Formats: sequence, C-alpha cells, structure tokens
Amino acid sequence: MQQEKKREILIVGGGTAGWMTAAALARFLDPRNFKIRLVESDAIGTVGVGEATIPHIRQFNDMLGIDENEFMRATNATYKLGIQFNGWGDKKSSYIHPFGLCGHDINGVDFHHYWLRLQKEQKARPFGEYSFAVQAANAHKFDYPISTHDGPRGEYGYAFHLDATLYAQFLRKYACDRSVERIEGRIIDVDAHADAITAIQLENGSKLSAEIFIDCSGFKSLLLGEALQVPYESWGKWLPCDRAVAVGCERVSVPNPYTQTFANDCGWRWRIPLTSRTGNGAVYSSKYISDDEAASRLIADLDAPALADPRIIKFEAGKREQGWKANCIAIGLASGFLEPLESTSIYLIQVAIQKLLEFFPGEDCIGLEREIYNRQMNLEYDRIRDFLILHYWLNRRDDSAFWRECAAMSLPESLQEKINLFRVTAQVKQYRQGLFMPASWLAVYFGQGLIPKSYDSRVNVPDMSGVERYLEQVYGECAKELMDLPFHEQALARVQASAAIYPPSSLSLYGAKT
Repeated sequence: MQQEKKREILIVGGGTAGWMTAAALARFLDPRNFKIRLVESDAIGTVGVGEATIPHIRQFNDMLGIDENEFMRATNATYKLGIQFNGWGDKKSSYIHPFGLCGHDINGVDFHHYWLRLQKEQKARPFGEYSFAVQAANAHKFDYPISTHDGPRGEYGYAFHLDATLYAQFLRKYACDRSVERIEGRIIDVDAHADAITAIQLENGSKLSAEIFIDCSGFKSLLLGEALQVPYESWGKWLPCDRAVAVGCERVSVPNPYTQTFANDCGWRWRIPLTSRTGNGAVYSSKYISDDEAASRLIADLDAPALADPRIIKFEAGKREQGWKANCIAIGLASGFLEPLESTSIYLIQVAIQKLLEFFPGEDCIGLEREIYNRQMNLEYDRIRDFLILHYWLNRRDDSAFWRECAAMSLPESLQEKINLFRVTAQVKQYRQGLFMPASWLAVYFGQGLIPKSYDSRVNVPDMSGVERYLEQVYGECAKELMDLPFHEQALARVQASAAIYPPSSLSLYGAKT
C-alpha cells in the first residue's frame, strides 16, 4: 500500500522564536505524518534584547519534557521572583512586581481593600511587604514553592534570567534530535500566489516549498509582512520608546533573584543577572536622546567592564493586524513587538506556539482555525499593551519632557476603563484570557502611587483591630518562612551540582494554585 505523503512545514528563521517553534512541533506532531524543516542563515544575527522571562516558560519546558537543571546550566540561568521598578512613580520610588500574591481575601473581600482602609489610617506597611515573593527578593533568597503549603510557601511562582542565544541553541539540538531538518541559507525571494506562500528561494539557487509556512524572520517579517502585505498596527502613540541599546558586562556580584529596571529622563534601563555575566540595556525615545548619547550613558552606568560594543536596535511598538494569514503564521517579532518592560517577548512566542498547536489546521482547513487564533492572539497583545502603557502613564515625575508627555497621553479605551474602575472603587477588572492577573495590576497601581478614592464598603467596620492583627500576621508568617530559605547563590550552586529538586509543572505561576 502506498504511503501517504507527509504534510510539510517550513519555519523561516531560527533564534528563540524559530527553535521554540521547531521544538514544540517536533514534540507534538507525528514524524510519520509531518516533515518539519527550518531555514536560517548564520550570517544573520538575532535581536536578543530580552533575557528575562515570566513563570509561564516553566510550563513550556515541562511540556517538552526538559530537565530544569539541565536547562539552567545550558543557558547560564538564574532564578527570578519578580521585577524591581526604580523611579517609575516619582524619582525616588521603588517597588517590586512579584510573581505572587499579597495576602488573602477576608470574608469574601479582597485583601487590598482592608489594606487601603488601614493605609488611610497609617496603620499598614507598604503593600509589597505582605508578599512572600517580595520579601524573598529583597532578602536575596530563593527556594521552590510548595504547592501543598497553605502558607506563604504556596503563594508565589518563579521564572528565570537566561541567555536567549544559548536557549535557542539548546532547543535547536532538542528539535534536530527529533527529526527537524535544519537548512542553512539566506532567503532572496518568496513566491506568493493567490494570497498564499508557495515557496522560498535561497541564495544558493535552491527552492523550498511547503504546505504551511511559519514566519520567524524577526522584525523583517519576510513572509507575513513583506510577501503577504499584512499591515502593521503601530502603538507608538502610547508606547513612545522606539530604540534600545544592549550590552553585556562582566559579572561582579552575586546575582539578584529579580530583574532591575531604572527609569531615566528619556526612557528606562534594565539589568539582568546571569551566572556568567550581566545583561544591560536601555529603552528610550529617539525624540529626546540620540543613539550615541544613549549608548554612552549605558556604558557609564555599567558596574563592570563591557564585554562588547553596545548594539542599537530600532523598533516600533505594535503588531501585525493578523498573525495568521492564508498558510502563513508569524511567531515572535515577525508578528509584533512589545518592549521588554515586563519580560513578555518569550511569553508571546510561547502562547502563539501553544495556540497554533491548539488550532492546528487540518488538510481540509476552512479558516475557522485562523479566525479564532487571530482573535485570541490579538487579545493577548492588547492586554499586554495596556499593562505596559500603565507604567508610562502612571508616573508622578515632572523632571523631563518625556515623562510629562507620557502622563498627558490619551489612553486606549480598554485601559481607561480599567483605571476608572480602580480609581473610583478599588476594583480590579478581571478577565479569563490574557496575561497579568489582578495581583500584577495592584503591584503597579500601588507601586506607582494610584490610591483609589474609596474601597469596598464592607471594610468600614467600627473595630479594625482584628484586621490589623491579621495583616501583621501575614507579614510575620512571610518573614518567618523566609528564615529557612537558602540564599540565591546557594540555590544556584545546587543547580550546578545537579542537586536541586525542582517542582512539577502543577505548581503555581503567579501564586494561584493550578
């Protein structure tokens, strides 16, 4: 009996997006039915501006069956409990957006309403001090969450700082060991007919055809943007930065278990600690500073000698109107770009891959899969966009034209609605699909100084002494549990010694048990 012809998938571009895609398809598509190829050129570099992740990457690695210790050693990774924002409210403000919760609801009323009542009476600590992840980050400690723990050890998640280039190399081996064929070559032309991609032409003269094309070609968006002419929706009016400069430097200190960001007069700077080096960068608006000056400032801010010359990256925040058109799906920068402020770039790659697998087109695809995929990916981008805009708009700085412009901007209706609801009632608008749950919004609202006009009327009880004791108990339990945690460098040493026993994927991401 004649064997049925395999369905062919061609991934255009390597890097993090390309090899994450290849690895996932190799893991879940039967090689007897699918032929997966990836074409990339060693002569074309990758952007690699982000080396920080959010907890969802653990699900991706677990989905592939990757050993966490092996992954960390291969990518020079450190642990991450959250992101520290310095100077985003006023110039002296500092807070951590943690991967975890702050307190518990009391009699069905969210914890932050009681905190607001006591904060108004100056009887509460800063909001973040009720978070175990924040306390651990500030103490430079780390250990794995315990899913069965009813106290603070069960109320946080963690992610990683990693070398994205090494991660791509790690996944490249994973994919190629599972029958993915890598083709070295530079693309010089794309054949597109009747709104579909039929083949790509390589510089060496060969032509590659496929049934499904996946565009991982970065900002160039060679297939979806150039060949299929899918328009790009710019969000520059809300996210004013359009440049980044990045450089690594020698590691000179024990790595923090959190990412650091520092707002300045024309944007912000990041610091990401790896076991081998420190990643540094600045995101800025070219309207207010030149590329040369931004690079000079970044070098001056390094706490150790640079390992290379600074690299300038030009970008425009936004996304393609469709991430999937005809037989082409764009993943990563080819689909859109949101600056690395909340470490979401690898997450957007991951969620696109997962949704592609969920709505993978059959041979009799009628387009419903595309429609649902595009709708859900647009929602992911929109909700992350709103959360990033909040950081810029919610500032109390008057020291530069950049921040005054940010504070005066007109907001997307979807974000304005969320802010109005919180400002008046202290309620956080919730949604089932999309990143950033209420705990994340509260961290930024309070961290940057937005205190609502009122709160839940059920907290207006005459005697708040019991609530005072409860809040102090929450803080005390976190501090007590923290005493037994190893320091971050000790936790990293266990990984190098293969002695770390990491938890299963059923653990929490942002402190919500799954």
